[in-house]
Amino acid sequence: MATKRGVLILSLLATAVSSLSSARFKEDSLLRLAVVSGVRNSARSVDHDAQGGLLSRSIRKREAEPTSIYPEHNISVPIDYFHNDTLYEPHSNGTFNLRYWFDASYYKDGGPVIVLQSGETDGTGRLPFLQKGLLHQLTQATNGIGVVLEHRYYGTSFPTPDLSTKNLRFLTTDQALADMAYFARNVAFEGLEHKDLTAPATAYFGYGGSYAGALVAFVRLVYPEVYYGTISSSGVTEAIWDFWRYYEPVREYGPRDCISTHTKLIDVADNILRNNTKYISRLKGAFGLEGITYDDDFAQVLSFPIGGWQGRNWDPEVNDPSFYEYCGNITYPSLINNATANSTANIRQLLIAGGYSNFTSAPTVPMLNFINYIQQTYVLPILDSDEDETLDQAYSTHNQTFYGLNDLSQDWRSWPYQYCTQWGFLQTGSGVPADRLPLVSRLLTLEYNSLICRYAFNITSPPDTNAINKYGGFDIAYPRLAIIDGEEDPWRGASPHSGLAKNGGNRTSTKEEPFLLVRGAVHHWDENGLFPNETTTTLPPAPVKEVQAQEVEFVKAWLEEFRAGKP
Repeated sequence: MATKRGVLILSLLATAVSSLSSARFKEDSLLRLAVVSGVRNSARSVDHDAQGGLLSRSIRKREAEPTSIYPEHNISVPIDYFHNDTLYEPHSNGTFNLRYWFDASYYKDGGPVIVLQSGETDGTGRLPFLQKGLLHQLTQATNGIGVVLEHRYYGTSFPTPDLSTKNLRFLTTDQALADMAYFARNVAFEGLEHKDLTAPATAYFGYGGSYAGALVAFVRLVYPEVYYGTISSSGVTEAIWDFWRYYEPVREYGPRDCISTHTKLIDVADNILRNNTKYISRLKGAFGLEGITYDDDFAQVLSFPIGGWQGRNWDPEVNDPSFYEYCGNITYPSLINNATANSTANIRQLLIAGGYSNFTSAPTVPMLNFINYIQQTYVLPILDSDEDETLDQAYSTHNQTFYGLNDLSQDWRSWPYQYCTQWGFLQTGSGVPADRLPLVSRLLTLEYNSLICRYAFNITSPPDTNAINKYGGFDIAYPRLAIIDGEEDPWRGASPHSGLAKNGGNRTSTKEEPFLLVRGAVHHWDENGLFPNETTTTLPPAPVKEVQAQEVEFVKAWLEEFRAGKP
């Protein structure tokens, strides 16, 4: 029986973005989201503890889950804002509940509303940002209201009774942008209903990271009278169908010995899979993956480990260490598991079959350690589990039966529908130029990575990336639109800091149009934060502290411009 593990999921939130199956995405990647689990630090008010003593609110909040601190609210919004667009036929006059959370504990009259767009995930995963991190810093510095706004078709914010292709037609970027504007124009915050805290009477600022970063960039252009300023962090403003460049920052910034070894190991497998097919069964068997039927599924599993690069984070609580664990394994000078020594002769033959006839001694060790890593990380957890699941069920993207499921519990469908219809971002190995070895298998083609588009949605053509790039793509710019990116972010190649942008992604940063590259950072690292008692001399890192301080200062300056009546 097929499980969610057998679905190819590409997500800007996933660490092994290019090739994770759905359950693997659920189990591993959501642990690697750029969010923090902790609570805000404010000692401005106090409660009494059970012994009758004083207990600061900050301490009480540290002991509680964010969902218990911030109750969820809903605002009724239109399902369909664009009745003149045939894309949404048949049109709907209905409404649905869009979920949000807010923190008004710092609010003072005249303060702004700062909306964090949660993007392609359940909004509860973003609640810690009301407690620490940039959203909390901005809220405190401006005496504003911090908001986490859930995206339509995620969490509990579903406009339709199921996720069939027909009912997903209202899941577009334009509809999501209209949700953001409708929210700002109509929300009434519980306990503050007597105040007009809607736009444009109140200053609204937006923040988002990754896909959500692109959304808040676009909302500034499309609804400038609603959102007075926005911060796009790691915003993927250029939609790209074949995004083979995703892994190039890993090549550029990753450890030299690891990248060199990894690309050769992938090349060995590719040479056998593509050119010396009589050895394929032996190759799969060496990894313990003979239970995987399709060669491209097998190649995908071998490509998984390099995807851990995106999950790196400066916050130890959310950092994914798997990338460097993997590198440590394949570059270790001796066998990690001595039991693999029995396979030495077989592995040497496979290395020769894979085009590396000069692999006679030392290079055998990296391959054996690579095999051991794959077995320990991806094979044994499946075979030893109680789910009675086969490797094909765990890792195949060829299961058409599962793709037909479309009830609301199949929430994996939302983001693939978006990238199949508008965004793209398929990270291939086949697209890598022939003058370099790819970091993922060349068997990971557009055809393979788009199987989900065909099987789940009956989409056989590339997405309409013009629906996204019409907003400016690499070169998007607007007053009071801040562009923040990580120097080592694999998504930088889809952002205004891409080398494909005008002037090679270099702009002059100003207060009105901040353009900042965070040294050594990966994916929207500015979003995270620590409580004061968690900070050290090195945490947060200086580049993160510096950019967060700049963000606070330019948002405060924008707020003064709003108060002065500047359009």
